[in-house]
Amino acid sequence: MKCMKTFLMLAMLVALALTASAAPSTEDEMVVAGDDETFDVPHREDEKQTSLRGSSRFLAQKPRATMTCDKYPTVCRTKGSPGPDCCKKKCVNVMTDKLNCGVCGKKCKFPEICCKGQCVNPRSNKRHCGGCNNKCKKGSSCKYGMCSYA
Repeated sequence: MKCMKTFLMLAMLVALALTASAAPSTEDEMVVAGDDETFDVPHREDEKQTSLRGSSRFLAQKPRATMTCDKYPTVCRTKGSPGPDCCKKKCVNVMTDKLNCGVCGKKCKFPEICCKGQCVNPRSNKRHCGGCNNKCKKGSSCKYGMCSYA
C-alpha cells in the first residue's frame, strides 16, 4: 500500500511538471544561459513567430469543403464508403443498416437487425438465426439466436 501511495505521488508530480512546462509564456520569454544566469528577451511586434508550440498543425490548417452525398452522389460508391446509398447526407447500405433498412428512414425495432433490406429478429427467425443468412437445418427451430436449442 505504501508503494502504491509513493507511485501515485510520483505520477502526480510528473503530471504537474509536464503541465507547468507546457504552459504558454507571458509577454517576455526567460532564457537560461548557463548555470544560474537568466535574462529577459522581449518579443518584437514585427517579428513573425515561426513556432507552432502550443497549437496543433491540424488546427492551423484551413478547413476543407465537405463532400456530401446529396450534392455528389458518386461519393458513396468510392472505396472505403460505408455504403452505396445516400440517406440524410450520409452514405449507408440500406441492405444492412438498422436505421435505414430497405429504404431511407425505416428503422428496425430494438431486437431486430437488417438483413437483405428487411428487419428480422435473429433470436427467432429460421433464415437469419443469430445473424444474417444463418439458416437452421430442416426440422429445427431458432430459439435465443441458436438453431435446435434444447
